[in-house]
Amino acid sequence: MINGIINVYKEWGFTSFDVVAKLRGILHERKIGHTGTLDPEATGVLPVCIGNATKVCELLTDKDKVYRTVMHLGITTDTQDMTGTVKEDRSREAALLKEQTVEAAILQFVGDYEQIPPMYSALKVNGKKLCDLARAGIEVERKARTVKIFSIEIEKINLPYVTMQVHCSKGTYIRTLCADIGEVLGVGACMESLVRTRVSVFPLEEAHTLAEIEKIRDEGTLEELILPVDRVFEGKTKLTVVPEAFRFLQNGNRLNDGNFTDVPEKIADGEQVLVYDPMGHFYAVYQYERETKDYKVRKMFGA
Repeated sequence: MINGIINVYKEWGFTSFDVVAKLRGILHERKIGHTGTLDPEATGVLPVCIGNATKVCELLTDKDKVYRTVMHLGITTDTQDMTGTVKEDRSREAALLKEQTVEAAILQFVGDYEQIPPMYSALKVNGKKLCDLARAGIEVERKARTVKIFSIEIEKINLPYVTMQVHCSKGTYIRTLCADIGEVLGVGACMESLVRTRVSVFPLEEAHTLAEIEKIRDEGTLEELILPVDRVFEGKTKLTVVPEAFRFLQNGNRLNDGNFTDVPEKIADGEQVLVYDPMGHFYAVYQYERETKDYKVRKMFGA
């Protein structure tokens, strides 16, 4: 059985569910999960978890992401991207904007930002997906949510088009960001295209298409693509249990400093650590509790 993560390049036209379904056939594995949807028209990084790595799907969904998008100023649509019906075309006005004005409007969104989710999204209201309601011609009130834009790098301005790279928190809709920028500029805007270039520690440069994964499988070198689960937790403290304490780890018991081969001088209260078995295999995530001076299991993965 395969346990690990594959950095998949989601191609145009595929849904995230399509990618999972095709990978099940390629890998002959049933336990596979994706880490956050990408619209069929979007491309880019989609980490896919296999086997016991599916336990980190939720964690990866919560990670920050980086996108490269082309914003089309002057065009507003019902979907906030170019797949929708055009509601207004003010491209001529947009083409006359000054670059400095456009730049200033974009950069004011860096930081915490109250964003209203679009109607064409998979979010549910009273048990119904917003996109299904939108297709039925029903619009409902949506509450604004706080998202964070860590940075926006403007790569090219060729009005009415602007190419930019956005580093943002989970739950950020880039097409809504484009629409909101257009509103500030008074000409409207929508998203022309979108590529996800990074999810957490998984960059676009290391992503593989489904065809590439199938070819690598046929060459017998699939293990080179499977990334270990602990890759997700880069930067966290790593602790290895002594052989005598391995049975405690297997059972998910609480552990103390004496159960490890070596412990750093200071571990903060509530800090999560990676715990490895005596053979060096990643086994679990534990959390230190200062009050009891020991570690409580948060998530088990096994060898």
